[in-house]
Amino acid sequence: MPRKVPGFDELLDGAQRSAVHLEMRDTYGVASEADDFARWKRTGERDADPGSSYWAPWVELIRRTVARGVAVRRARIVSEPVSEYIRYEHAATDVNMAAGEQVRWLARRRASDIALPGNDFWLIDGRLIRWNHFTGDGASAGGEISEDPAAAKLCADAFEAVWERAVPHEEYKIS
Repeated sequence: MPRKVPGFDELLDGAQRSAVHLEMRDTYGVASEADDFARWKRTGERDADPGSSYWAPWVELIRRTVARGVAVRRARIVSEPVSEYIRYEHAATDVNMAAGEQVRWLARRRASDIALPGNDFWLIDGRLIRWNHFTGDGASAGGEISEDPAAAKLCADAFEAVWERAVPHEEYKIS
C-alpha cells in the first residue's frame, strides 16, 4: 500500500536539520501558478510581495522552519538560454530568499557528469524523500514518499554536487 504523501507544511514542520529541494525542469505547469504566470507573460510584472495571499503561506512556512535552525536550500538546474518559465521563476526568487531559503542556479551543461535522480525532490534530514512527479507539460502528477537509504544517498550526493557548482541567486544573471 502506498504511503500517504504529507503536505509541505507537515513535511517541513517535521524537518530537524535540513530540507533541500532540487528542481530540474525548464518549465512547470502547476495549477496554483497559472494565473500569476499568465499575468507575468502579459505584463512582465510578478507578484514579489512576501505578504501577498499568493506568497504568505510559503513565506510563513519557510520562516518558521528556518527559525527552528533547519537549513532550507533550493537548487535549480536550468538550460541556457533559459525558458520563459525560468525567467518567471527567477523574477520572484528574492521572495524565497527573504523567507530564509538559500537558492542557487546551475546551467544544465555544467551538470552533465553529475548522477541525478529521475525526478525533482525534497530531501528532509538526509533520509526522507518527497519525489515530485510531473506530466510532460509540467503539471503536477502527485508526489511520492520514500525512505529508501540508497535513494536518499543518491539524492543527497546529487544535491551536494549541484550545490557546489551552482551560482548563488544574487549572482545568477538570466541570459
